[in-house]
Amino acid sequence: MSAAPRPARSGTREKLAPDRLALLCEAAVKSLEDDKAENIVVLDVTGRADYADRLIIATGMVERQLQAMATHLDEALGEAGLHLRRDSIQASPDWVLIDAGDLVIHLFRPDARELYRLERMWGPESPPAGNPTDAPRD
Repeated sequence: MSAAPRPARSGTREKLAPDRLALLCEAAVKSLEDDKAENIVVLDVTGRADYADRLIIATGMVERQLQAMATHLDEALGEAGLHLRRDSIQASPDWVLIDAGDLVIHLFRPDARELYRLERMWGPESPPAGNPTDAPRD
């Protein structure tokens, strides 16, 4: 008797339903507002990024505030039904990255946020996702 074949991994993740993604974004924004995050921005990057559909970017003034915001976001997303893997939160003193699948959250101290300017990179005026060789050449 042979074992049943294991399904092949496709390398793609299952997309969240739009209403589920909206619920998670709302929970994240409320958590950030409760923690006094500044300049909270939600970017729809559908068609611009292949790794997520929404980015949330917010500022905290000190490292301790960033860490508290990350902890509270983990709890808020868990209460909304999304339990993050242990390696989903990456942190440095100036930037915390939370990878929640179709939702990616960036928490910055002010200088780091200005340095990386993710809103400019992923905002509405950014080019759509695609093959760089498809871009027009000068």
